[in-house]
Amino acid sequence: MTALDQRPSTEGSRVETRDLLGYGRPGPGARWPGNARIAVNLVINYEEGAEYGASPEDLEFEPPPELSYPTGSAVDLATESIFDYGARAGIWRLQRMLDEYNLPATFFGCARAFELNPEVGAYIKEAGHDVCAHGWRWEKVRDLPREIEREHIAWAVESIEKTCGDRPRGWYCRAPRSVNTRELLAEEGGFLYDSDSFADDVPYKVQVLGKPRLVIPYSFVTNDSKFAPGQSFSSASSFLDDCKRAFDCLWREGETSPKMMTIGLHGRIIGQPARAWALREFLEHALSHDGVWFARRLDIAQWWLSEIEGPAAGLGSTGAQEVSADRAKSGAPRGTWL
Repeated sequence: MTALDQRPSTEGSRVETRDLLGYGRPGPGARWPGNARIAVNLVINYEEGAEYGASPEDLEFEPPPELSYPTGSAVDLATESIFDYGARAGIWRLQRMLDEYNLPATFFGCARAFELNPEVGAYIKEAGHDVCAHGWRWEKVRDLPREIEREHIAWAVESIEKTCGDRPRGWYCRAPRSVNTRELLAEEGGFLYDSDSFADDVPYKVQVLGKPRLVIPYSFVTNDSKFAPGQSFSSASSFLDDCKRAFDCLWREGETSPKMMTIGLHGRIIGQPARAWALREFLEHALSHDGVWFARRLDIAQWWLSEIEGPAAGLGSTGAQEVSADRAKSGAPRGTWL
């Protein structure tokens, strides 16, 4: 036995096994609809009114998203007003842009936020966007007892179905997911995917309760949250530059292997005028290219499961029937083709 053989295992008592191999050198060996090079998913995080500090029982509060002073121990009315901007003005600036370019989007929405501004849910239903549940409200999911997390998932599903016209088919935690999250989503039975990962440029599978489950990774890189104090976006130009360079790289690589680009947006952040104009410039840059598929996250999930991995891949017979029904209902694959 060599010294290397005697080293302790790096896995230890991990609850999940990490996959550091992924699709490897050849990539996933798949194509998007219409042989597109890249799938672009615009994610609008709608959270206003569901943040920490928005309920009387909260014991902690959101840090000021545009300011540099430390989080206090009481309700911060300035921070509240910044979140209010997202609900009152920013979200509708994004709505007008989506409508103008006829682009689909996915809303990472907190159930409580939709309840407090029903017009947002009405717009999502009217425009045909989809919702990836962002929790009942903002909370540290990894600290919740299993049964409480299960209850909050059920609350979110029921609430979003009422406010947005359809149940969410995806899930994304506000904070890191718990060790129970994926099992609870699988047990609930109505979710096609979760986005609680940043591990790849395209969807991939994980094993949950002995069955494969779809993960559609999110991104904190092409994400307007980096405008926060101490982060890397100091101006609208820096956001635009990062997004254009990421798109150009992925579009070029997509000639031989499919790529996906997620752009994370928030009404209170990108909805500010100068930043919204940078987003407009990026959209026009992407729209000037061939081989681009603007798609909802639901479209990406349905395509990956039905067209790439087979109609029953990772879903079981019931899940496969649900995918087929969803596609028939929505006319999927939906989205903007170029």
